[in-house]
Amino acid sequence: MCRTPRSPRGSCRVGDDPTRYACAKARKDYVGTGPITWVSGKSHIVQARYVRNNRLADALQRQAFSAVKASPGARHYYDKQRARETGYNPALRQVGNLHGCLKTRTRYDEATAWSHHAHPHAA
Repeated sequence: MCRTPRSPRGSCRVGDDPTRYACAKARKDYVGTGPITWVSGKSHIVQARYVRNNRLADALQRQAFSAVKASPGARHYYDKQRARETGYNPALRQVGNLHGCLKTRTRYDEATAWSHHAHPHAA
C-alpha cells in the first residue's frame, strides 16, 4: 500500500484494490478530475468535468498539496510544471502518484517516484 500522506476519505472512496481501475485515466475519471473528450467525425473536443464528487476531489487535492509540501521530488516536479505555465490546479493534479503505488502494490519511495524527473547532474 502507498504510504504517502492521504486523507481517509480519499483512501476509502478510491480504494486500494490494484485491479479496480485499469489505468490512471480510469481512476481520474472516477474521481472527476479527468477531462471529457468528445470525438465525432472530424471534430475533437476536450472539456473539463464540472459534475464530480467534490468531497473526494477536494480530499485528493489536499493530499497532492501535502505531498508538495513534504516531498522534495514532488516540489521540484510541481515547480517545473508551474515554470511551464501550467495552472495551479493542473500542476497539483499531476503531482499525485497514488495510482502507481496502488497498481504495483509498493510503498512510496522518494527516489523511485521522482527519479525519472531528476535532472542529470553536471560533473
